[in-house]
Amino acid sequence: MTKVMLTGAAGQLGTDVVLAAPKHLDIELYAFDRTTLDITNNRAVIDTVSEVAPDVIIHGAAYTAVDDCESNETLAYAVNGAATSAVVSGALNIGARVVYVSTDYVFDGTKAEPYIETDTPNPASVYGKSKLVGENAIAELGANGLIVRTSWVCGAHGSNMVKTILRAAQSQPTLTFVDDQIGKPSFTTDLADMLLTLARRHDSGVMHVTNEGAVSWFEFCQDVLELSGLGRERVQPCSTSDLQPPRPARRPANSVLANTRFAELGLPLLRHYREPLAEVLRDLTE
Repeated sequence: MTKVMLTGAAGQLGTDVVLAAPKHLDIELYAFDRTTLDITNNRAVIDTVSEVAPDVIIHGAAYTAVDDCESNETLAYAVNGAATSAVVSGALNIGARVVYVSTDYVFDGTKAEPYIETDTPNPASVYGKSKLVGENAIAELGANGLIVRTSWVCGAHGSNMVKTILRAAQSQPTLTFVDDQIGKPSFTTDLADMLLTLARRHDSGVMHVTNEGAVSWFEFCQDVLELSGLGRERVQPCSTSDLQPPRPARRPANSVLANTRFAELGLPLLRHYREPLAEVLRDLTE
Protein backbone atom coordinates (compact mmCIF):
# COMPACT_ATOMS: atom_id res chain seq x y z
CA MET A 1 0.00 0.00 0.00
CA THR A 2 1.05 3.56 -0.74
CA LYS A 3 0.08 5.94 2.07
CA VAL A 4 -1.00 9.25 0.55
CA MET A 5 -1.72 12.48 2.43
CA LEU A 6 -3.95 14.98 0.59
CA THR A 7 -4.27 18.69 1.37
CA GLY A 8 -7.15 20.75 0.03
CA ALA A 9 -9.52 17.79 0.28
CA ALA A 10 -12.69 19.92 0.22
CA GLY A 11 -11.76 21.90 -2.91
CA GLN A 12 -13.13 21.08 -6.34
CA LEU A 13 -10.06 19.00 -7.24
CA GLY A 14 -9.54 17.55 -3.77
CA THR A 15 -13.15 16.37 -3.61
CA ASP A 16 -12.65 14.31 -6.75
CA VAL A 17 -9.34 12.94 -5.47
CA VAL A 18 -11.21 11.65 -2.40
CA LEU A 19 -13.94 10.18 -4.61
CA ALA A 20 -11.44 8.54 -6.95
CA ALA A 21 -9.23 7.03 -4.23
CA PRO A 22 -11.31 3.86 -3.63
CA LYS A 23 -10.67 2.82 -7.24
CA HIS A 24 -6.94 2.79 -6.51
CA LEU A 25 -6.85 -0.29 -4.30
CA ASP A 26 -3.15 0.09 -3.46
CA ILE A 27 -3.59 3.63 -2.06
CA GLU A 28 -4.44 4.48 1.54
CA LEU A 29 -5.64 8.08 1.53
CA TYR A 30 -5.49 10.51 4.47
CA ALA A 31 -7.43 13.60 3.42
CA PHE A 32 -7.24 17.02 5.11
CA ASP A 33 -9.30 20.14 4.43
CA ARG A 34 -9.18 23.55 6.10
CA THR A 35 -11.28 22.32 9.05
CA THR A 36 -8.80 19.56 9.92
CA LEU A 37 -5.55 21.29 8.96
CA ASP A 38 -4.84 25.01 8.88
CA ILE A 39 -2.41 25.10 5.97
CA THR A 40 -1.13 28.54 7.07
CA ASN A 41 -0.04 27.15 10.45
CA ASN A 42 3.42 25.94 9.49
CA ARG A 43 4.00 24.08 12.76
CA ALA A 44 0.69 22.26 12.42
CA VAL A 45 1.54 21.28 8.84
CA ILE A 46 4.94 19.87 9.78
CA ASP A 47 3.54 18.04 12.82
CA THR A 48 0.65 16.55 10.83
CA VAL A 49 2.98 15.26 8.14
CA SER A 50 5.09 13.65 10.87
CA GLU A 51 2.02 12.07 12.53
CA VAL A 52 0.56 10.68 9.30
CA ALA A 53 3.98 9.63 7.97
CA PRO A 54 2.80 9.34 4.36
CA ASP A 55 4.84 7.95 1.50
CA VAL A 56 3.50 10.74 -0.73
CA ILE A 57 1.79 14.09 -0.16
CA ILE A 58 -0.53 15.40 -2.86
CA HIS A 59 -0.44 19.10 -2.05
CA GLY A 60 -3.59 20.50 -3.60
CA ALA A 61 -4.48 23.20 -1.07
CA ALA A 62 -4.19 26.65 -2.64
CA TYR A 63 -5.62 30.16 -2.71
CA THR A 64 -6.94 30.15 -6.28
CA ALA A 65 -9.17 33.27 -6.34
CA VAL A 66 -7.00 34.99 -8.92
CA ASP A 67 -8.44 38.50 -8.64
CA ASP A 68 -8.74 38.36 -4.85
CA CYS A 69 -5.05 37.48 -4.63
CA GLU A 70 -4.24 40.95 -6.00
CA SER A 71 -5.80 42.61 -2.94
CA ASN A 72 -4.85 39.85 -0.47
CA GLU A 73 -1.20 39.42 -1.36
CA THR A 74 -0.11 38.44 2.16
CA LEU A 75 -2.65 35.63 2.30
CA ALA A 76 -1.77 34.47 -1.22
CA TYR A 77 1.88 34.07 -0.32
CA ALA A 78 1.01 32.46 3.03
CA VAL A 79 -1.19 29.80 1.42
CA ASN A 80 0.57 29.24 -1.89
CA GLY A 81 4.14 29.92 -0.82
CA ALA A 82 4.87 29.54 2.90
CA ALA A 83 2.46 26.64 3.37
CA THR A 84 4.14 24.76 0.53
CA SER A 85 7.52 25.34 2.18
CA ALA A 86 6.08 23.83 5.38
CA VAL A 87 4.85 20.79 3.44
CA VAL A 88 8.34 20.44 1.99
CA SER A 89 9.93 20.69 5.44
CA GLY A 90 7.61 18.00 6.75
CA ALA A 91 8.35 15.79 3.77
CA LEU A 92 12.09 16.22 4.18
CA ASN A 93 11.82 15.16 7.83
CA ILE A 94 10.36 11.77 6.93
CA GLY A 95 11.66 11.22 3.40
CA ALA A 96 8.23 11.56 1.74
CA ARG A 97 7.57 12.53 -1.86
CA VAL A 98 5.41 15.55 -2.74
CA VAL A 99 3.18 15.97 -5.78
CA TYR A 100 2.42 19.70 -5.99
CA VAL A 101 -0.49 21.00 -8.05
CA SER A 102 0.57 24.20 -9.83
CA THR A 103 -0.81 26.39 -12.58
CA ASP A 104 -0.50 27.88 -16.06
CA TYR A 105 -0.38 31.28 -14.33
CA VAL A 106 3.34 30.85 -13.66
CA PHE A 107 3.72 31.92 -17.31
CA ASP A 108 2.99 35.42 -18.63
CA GLY A 109 1.14 34.10 -21.70
CA THR A 110 3.18 35.95 -24.31
CA LYS A 111 4.64 32.87 -26.00
CA ALA A 112 3.16 32.11 -29.44
CA GLU A 113 3.37 28.33 -29.03
CA PRO A 114 2.14 26.04 -26.23
CA TYR A 115 4.26 26.15 -23.08
CA ILE A 116 6.47 23.14 -22.40
CA GLU A 117 7.85 22.05 -19.05
CA THR A 118 11.29 23.58 -19.63
CA ASP A 119 10.02 27.07 -20.46
CA THR A 120 11.08 29.72 -17.94
CA PRO A 121 8.21 30.93 -15.72
CA ASN A 122 7.44 34.64 -15.68
CA PRO A 123 4.18 35.17 -13.76
CA ALA A 124 2.29 38.43 -14.25
CA SER A 125 -0.14 38.17 -11.30
CA VAL A 126 0.12 37.77 -7.53
CA TYR A 127 -1.52 34.37 -7.85
CA GLY A 128 1.05 33.20 -10.39
CA LYS A 129 3.95 34.66 -8.43
CA SER A 130 2.81 33.00 -5.19
CA LYS A 131 2.39 29.63 -6.92
CA LEU A 132 5.90 29.97 -8.36
CA VAL A 133 7.20 30.42 -4.80
CA GLY A 134 5.57 27.07 -4.09
CA GLU A 135 7.22 25.53 -7.15
CA ASN A 136 10.61 26.76 -6.02
CA ALA A 137 10.04 25.20 -2.60
CA ILE A 138 9.20 21.83 -4.19
CA ALA A 139 12.45 21.98 -6.13
CA GLU A 140 14.28 21.59 -2.79
CA LEU A 141 13.02 18.00 -2.64
CA GLY A 142 15.03 17.00 -5.70
CA ALA A 143 14.03 13.52 -6.84
CA ASN A 144 11.20 13.46 -4.27
CA GLY A 145 9.36 16.45 -5.73
CA LEU A 146 6.96 16.55 -8.70
CA ILE A 147 5.29 19.76 -9.90
CA VAL A 148 2.09 19.09 -11.83
CA ARG A 149 0.97 22.19 -13.74
CA THR A 150 -2.60 22.27 -14.93
CA SER A 151 -4.99 24.93 -16.26
CA TRP A 152 -8.61 26.10 -16.41
CA VAL A 153 -9.73 23.61 -13.77
CA CYS A 154 -13.43 22.66 -13.84
CA GLY A 155 -15.60 20.02 -12.22
CA ALA A 156 -18.91 19.25 -10.58
CA HIS A 157 -17.73 20.49 -7.17
CA GLY A 158 -16.77 23.96 -6.00
CA SER A 159 -16.72 27.15 -8.07
CA ASN A 160 -15.58 27.22 -11.69
CA MET A 161 -16.33 28.71 -15.09
CA VAL A 162 -18.81 26.01 -16.15
CA LYS A 163 -21.09 26.89 -13.24
CA THR A 164 -20.60 30.62 -13.88
CA ILE A 165 -21.68 30.19 -17.51
CA LEU A 166 -24.75 28.15 -16.59
CA ARG A 167 -25.85 30.72 -14.00
CA ALA A 168 -25.41 33.58 -16.45
CA ALA A 169 -27.34 31.72 -19.15
CA GLN A 170 -30.35 31.47 -16.84
CA SER A 171 -30.73 35.22 -16.55
CA GLN A 172 -29.14 36.71 -19.68
CA PRO A 173 -30.28 36.23 -23.30
CA THR A 174 -26.72 36.67 -24.59
CA LEU A 175 -23.32 36.12 -22.99
CA THR A 176 -20.04 37.86 -23.82
CA PHE A 177 -16.70 36.12 -23.36
CA VAL A 178 -13.16 36.95 -24.42
CA ASP A 179 -11.79 35.32 -27.56
CA ASP A 180 -8.16 36.39 -27.07
CA GLN A 181 -7.36 34.17 -24.06
CA ILE A 182 -6.74 30.53 -24.98
CA GLY A 183 -5.99 27.50 -22.84
CA LYS A 184 -6.80 23.89 -22.12
CA PRO A 185 -9.74 23.11 -19.81
CA SER A 186 -8.82 20.47 -17.22
CA PHE A 187 -11.55 18.45 -15.55
CA THR A 188 -11.18 17.31 -11.99
CA THR A 189 -12.39 13.74 -12.52
CA ASP A 190 -9.60 13.05 -15.02
CA LEU A 191 -6.99 15.11 -13.20
CA ALA A 192 -7.74 13.53 -9.80
CA ASP A 193 -7.35 10.03 -11.17
CA MET A 194 -4.03 10.93 -12.77
CA LEU A 195 -2.73 12.55 -9.56
CA LEU A 196 -3.36 9.27 -7.73
CA THR A 197 -1.57 7.40 -10.51
CA LEU A 198 1.40 9.79 -10.25
CA ALA A 199 1.43 9.32 -6.47
CA ARG A 200 2.37 5.67 -7.05
CA ARG A 201 5.11 6.51 -9.51
CA HIS A 202 8.49 8.13 -8.86
CA ASP A 203 8.61 10.94 -11.41
CA SER A 204 10.21 14.22 -10.39
CA GLY A 205 10.67 17.71 -11.81
CA VAL A 206 7.84 19.34 -13.76
CA MET A 207 4.96 17.77 -15.68
CA HIS A 208 2.07 19.44 -17.49
CA VAL A 209 -1.24 17.57 -17.11
CA THR A 210 -4.36 18.92 -18.83
CA ASN A 211 -7.21 17.54 -20.86
CA GLU A 212 -6.62 17.68 -24.60
CA GLY A 213 -8.01 20.45 -26.78
CA ALA A 214 -7.05 24.15 -26.81
CA VAL A 215 -9.87 26.69 -26.90
CA SER A 216 -10.66 30.33 -26.15
CA TRP A 217 -13.03 31.26 -23.33
CA PHE A 218 -15.51 32.39 -26.00
CA GLU A 219 -15.39 28.97 -27.68
CA PHE A 220 -15.52 27.16 -24.34
CA CYS A 221 -18.66 29.09 -23.39
CA GLN A 222 -20.17 28.12 -26.75
CA ASP A 223 -19.41 24.48 -26.01
CA VAL A 224 -21.02 24.68 -22.55
CA LEU A 225 -24.22 26.13 -23.97
CA GLU A 226 -24.30 23.74 -26.93
CA LEU A 227 -23.85 20.64 -24.78
CA SER A 228 -26.48 21.99 -22.38
CA GLY A 229 -28.97 22.44 -25.20
CA LEU A 230 -29.01 26.21 -24.69
CA GLY A 231 -27.60 27.26 -28.09
CA ARG A 232 -24.02 28.31 -28.79
CA GLU A 233 -25.26 31.25 -30.89
CA ARG A 234 -26.12 33.07 -27.64
CA VAL A 235 -22.42 33.80 -27.03
CA GLN A 236 -20.73 36.94 -28.36
CA PRO A 237 -16.93 37.46 -28.51
CA CYS A 238 -15.01 40.38 -27.09
CA SER A 239 -11.37 41.22 -26.40
CA THR A 240 -9.77 41.37 -22.97
CA SER A 241 -9.25 45.11 -23.40
CA ASP A 242 -13.04 45.53 -23.79
CA LEU A 243 -13.84 44.13 -20.35
CA GLN A 244 -15.42 46.71 -18.05
CA PRO A 245 -14.40 47.01 -15.37
CA PRO A 246 -10.98 45.51 -16.16
CA ARG A 247 -10.09 42.43 -14.14
CA PRO A 248 -7.66 43.15 -11.25
CA ALA A 249 -5.31 40.28 -12.19
CA ARG A 250 -3.65 40.04 -15.56
CA ARG A 251 -4.59 36.82 -17.37
CA PRO A 252 -2.12 35.01 -19.65
CA ALA A 253 -3.29 35.42 -23.27
CA ASN A 254 -1.80 32.02 -24.05
CA SER A 255 -2.37 29.47 -21.29
CA VAL A 256 -1.93 26.40 -23.47
CA LEU A 257 0.24 23.82 -21.70
CA ALA A 258 1.79 21.12 -23.87
CA ASN A 259 1.71 17.72 -22.18
CA THR A 260 5.12 16.96 -23.65
CA ARG A 261 6.80 15.10 -20.80
CA PHE A 262 3.61 13.29 -19.93
CA ALA A 263 3.51 11.79 -23.42
CA GLU A 264 7.25 11.04 -23.46
CA LEU A 265 6.83 8.94 -20.31
CA GLY A 266 4.18 6.85 -22.07
CA LEU A 267 1.38 7.94 -19.77
CA PRO A 268 -2.10 8.00 -21.36
CA LEU A 269 -3.11 11.52 -22.36
CA LEU A 270 -6.28 12.78 -20.75
CA ARG A 271 -9.44 12.86 -22.86
CA HIS A 272 -10.50 15.75 -25.08
CA TYR A 273 -12.13 18.27 -22.75
CA ARG A 274 -15.56 17.99 -24.42
CA GLU A 275 -16.02 14.44 -23.05
CA PRO A 276 -15.66 15.27 -19.33
CA LEU A 277 -17.46 18.59 -19.95
CA ALA A 278 -20.52 16.66 -21.16
CA GLU A 279 -20.31 14.44 -18.06
CA VAL A 280 -20.11 17.42 -15.69
CA LEU A 281 -23.05 19.11 -17.39
CA ARG A 282 -25.12 15.95 -16.93
CA ASP A 283 -24.18 15.88 -13.23
CA LEU A 284 -25.08 19.54 -12.77
CA THR A 285 -28.39 19.46 -14.62
CA GLU A 286 -29.82 16.11 -13.48
